[in-house]
Amino acid sequence: MKKLLLIVLMFACGITVTLAQKPAEIKFDKLTHNFGTFSEKEPVVSCVFTYTNVGEQNLIINQAIASCGCTVPEYTKTPIKPGEQGIIKVTYNGAGKFPGHFKKSITVRTNGAVEMTRLYVEGEMTEAK
Repeated sequence: MKKLLLIVLMFACGITVTLAQKPAEIKFDKLTHNFGTFSEKEPVVSCVFTYTNVGEQNLIINQAIASCGCTVPEYTKTPIKPGEQGIIKVTYNGAGKFPGHFKKSITVRTNGAVEMTRLYVEGEMTEAK
């Protein structure tokens, strides 16, 4: 009977400790990147969004999807431990697109407390002369 009581008590303590931990939480250094003005002659531009896991559990990015095929996100696939950083590299390819202003979004889904975050890239592609 004492063994059963001890096992139940240990199980209850384990659950309490697990529930007391904060979940993973993603914090980006910035949510928007402006490429500024660039020429249609060199239509491919890239930037990097850095994020930190400020939670107490491992952070996993499940998905990063761009609003259009001209924007491609690449992200850290391995779990990010608490306090560590990861990156999302976003490449915009304006080849075959009309010159002018653009604004694209990247939807990031994680296992964190906030499950969805939107990142934005924008810029102005000028006509090749």
